[in-house]
Amino acid sequence: MFSLFRKSTPKEHCAEINGEAVRVFPKETILHAALRENIDFPHSCRVGGCATCKCRLVKGTVKELTDIGYILSDDELDQGYILACQSVPTSDVTIAVDLTAQKQRKTVPGRVVLQERLTHDITHLKLQLDQTLNYKAGQYADLSLDSLPGRARSYSFATPCQMDATLSFFVRKVPGGLFSTEVNDRDLLGQTVMVDGPAGGFWLRPSDAPMILVAGGSGLAPILALLTDAMEGQSHRPVTLLFGARSQQDLYRLEDIRNLAVKWSSEFRFIPVLSREDDGSDWTGARGRVTDVIPALSLEGSEAYLCGPPGMIDAAEARLIEGGVKRTNIHADRFTTTRDVLPDAADPALSA
Repeated sequence: MFSLFRKSTPKEHCAEINGEAVRVFPKETILHAALRENIDFPHSCRVGGCATCKCRLVKGTVKELTDIGYILSDDELDQGYILACQSVPTSDVTIAVDLTAQKQRKTVPGRVVLQERLTHDITHLKLQLDQTLNYKAGQYADLSLDSLPGRARSYSFATPCQMDATLSFFVRKVPGGLFSTEVNDRDLLGQTVMVDGPAGGFWLRPSDAPMILVAGGSGLAPILALLTDAMEGQSHRPVTLLFGARSQQDLYRLEDIRNLAVKWSSEFRFIPVLSREDDGSDWTGARGRVTDVIPALSLEGSEAYLCGPPGMIDAAEARLIEGGVKRTNIHADRFTTTRDVLPDAADPALSA
């Protein structure tokens, strides 16, 4: 009689990805199966934080390992979009995915020509590539260092595409992070770096709408790239830039922002917000969470660009929608980590 309570054995399923059949083993995600079968499926973080592996579930059912409602829009969810890295088939499935962006990626070698400390935990890494890598301001690339073989990490471009084939990235030191610690604590000048990109759908959409930009920590990198590119393109859109940091020592690139404000052809407001500044300091600016400033802004008809920690972005999205910004006019790049720690202390699935 106890056999009635036995759990069913997980079954292998078939995933048809753009017409190509792939075996998906029990408890395996669609992304893992696709990569195992050498399908160049778009991906980056593998933990459901970046939406790079977004695809459409045409037929079948899946079990989602995490809540994807915060990263996919309501329209995308209604159309059947899922994240391949968080979806385990519970039946045979048919998947449609756009592979054109993957075909535009390439791997280019370069070397470190500048390693500049921006704050106590953020380093500017400038590379000279062997050839130009074309990308849109706001996108990112995967970097790998000679000194850390097999450890690629994703970072956003901090400037628009440069004709001299140089690239800049802002790398924040993550506690226990092998890659970010290497960049922040070790002399890397002259070391070879492989750059694989571009990737990501975070870029400035053509519009005349006022821009609300919210950055946290190293999330300032793609925001500066967007603004610099827009200025060079003679954009006339009003700008409000919110920058969230812990204290005054965590503010950086202020001169770059001042230069943008001076050269901008329309209104340019910059509001830095400090969350942990000492009460007795000389700071006279905004305090608290950067998202607390949003309700006081004029949001009607605006378009928003958000970059930083997922919690900040979730809070900013909620505030913006409450203020009347359409969800379709909110574009975000969530900076996630994948527990980049020593292999013997990490979940093997997250430390690759």
